[in-house]
Amino acid sequence: MADNRTFTMIKPEAAEKGLIGAILDRIEKGGFRIVAMKKTQLSKKEAGTFYAVHKERPFYGELVDYMSSGPIVAAILEKDNAVVDFRTLIGATDPSEAAEGTIRKDFAESKAKNAVHGSDSDENAEIEGNFFFSTREKL
Repeated sequence: MADNRTFTMIKPEAAEKGLIGAILDRIEKGGFRIVAMKKTQLSKKEAGTFYAVHKERPFYGELVDYMSSGPIVAAILEKDNAVVDFRTLIGATDPSEAAEGTIRKDFAESKAKNAVHGSDSDENAEIEGNFFFSTREKL
């Protein structure tokens, strides 16, 4: 994956609240091109694997339960400086600390239910994108 791609996931509470279209609109208006996208639901095992980096953290079990609780939308996005620009667009993990006009400030419920996931590095963007999409799907 080129350095100009990142991965995002619209989380279950945002999907349940009917915010998929509004969030995708913000992403596109932010200058990102959606390279691949699909709506799916993670099993507990898949959510556990995706978030394995947090396995030793106290919130891991709750995170796995939450991320497997309903449909999500996974997407690979393309733009120059994609990872950094997307993290700016979505805002801080805690929506109460997120800047005005960011996706999390406008759509997130809480630090745990923060509407969207965004990769934190080019390396993780590639790993996370590969978790959801085969090479053929990413073309």
